[in-house]
Amino acid sequence: MSAAPVISCKNVWKIFGADPEGYLKRMPAGHSYDAIRADGYIAGVKDVSIEVNKGEMLVVMGLSGSGKSTLVRCFSRLHDITGGTIEVAGQDIMQLSEKELIELRRNKMGMVFQSFGLLPHRTVLDNVAFPLEMRGQEKHARRARALEVIKLVGLEGREDYFPRELSGGQQQRVGIARSLAIEPDIWFLDEPFSALDPLIRREMQDEFMRLQQLLNKTIVFITHDFDEALRLADRIAIMKDGAVEQCDTPDQIVLHPATEYVRKFTEEIDKARVVHAGVLATADTKGEGEPVDAGATVKEMASLLVHDTRDVIPVARNGVVIGGLNRQDGLTILLEAG
Repeated sequence: MSAAPVISCKNVWKIFGADPEGYLKRMPAGHSYDAIRADGYIAGVKDVSIEVNKGEMLVVMGLSGSGKSTLVRCFSRLHDITGGTIEVAGQDIMQLSEKELIELRRNKMGMVFQSFGLLPHRTVLDNVAFPLEMRGQEKHARRARALEVIKLVGLEGREDYFPRELSGGQQQRVGIARSLAIEPDIWFLDEPFSALDPLIRREMQDEFMRLQQLLNKTIVFITHDFDEALRLADRIAIMKDGAVEQCDTPDQIVLHPATEYVRKFTEEIDKARVVHAGVLATADTKGEGEPVDAGATVKEMASLLVHDTRDVIPVARNGVVIGGLNRQDGLTILLEAG
């Protein structure tokens, strides 16, 4: 991962109401969400500082009204922020002219929303090629690129279908292909799978993870589904009342919730499915014998943890031992799950 973040968001506020900038300037320090509301304003985003690194998938989650969609719209300046700074690829996006902002969105950003937003009277091919047409790309070149991404998302052979002839999952694939056609560096996805039934949703998550392994995009993915967040995320930012309660890896969030709100979010989660050997390993003691892979979950190690007699089991990443796992720590998590 690059040292410089692709998105850097510092002390960002988005307040809705009359003269929000003036209100923010005179607002007392530490004013709560409810106090702001009592003053006749809504803090859609409340003093958020967060970074997204190159190639990372940051999942932003929270209940309806928590501010997750508002925050991501601030990242792309679909909302102008009330205070703070947001830099995208080193540019302060609030300082960009309208023309520069349009160029940034066209050339660097892809967006996928819950509603597929397909053009009903255009075929799959024409829907996918549409952003390239808007960019002024020559017909042959945009057709070739559209065919390439249609194949990538598994819709080869359906290029001439219309949206009404596709299932919900297939329509969502067209939406994903369309956003990929412009080869964005940054990809924003706002609850893209929430309208799908559970089986198709899981298939789309699998497909999405396959695409990410191939393409290594910088992704901000919004969901209200914690299981989806745990499957997809490198890190998860949990929001409440416009503020980020905790931003960390899935392992750390379930092992060490930072607030009572996050603890309640995670209490029903089977930690054994989430926590990996690499997180439990300590470098000061490495143990002996055959190592386990750092990427193995506690659940995947269940039989080993129960039947092994070693107190400390070596943990390896890419074939190199990085530390030792205290077997009792793993068993404790496994027993919690039971």
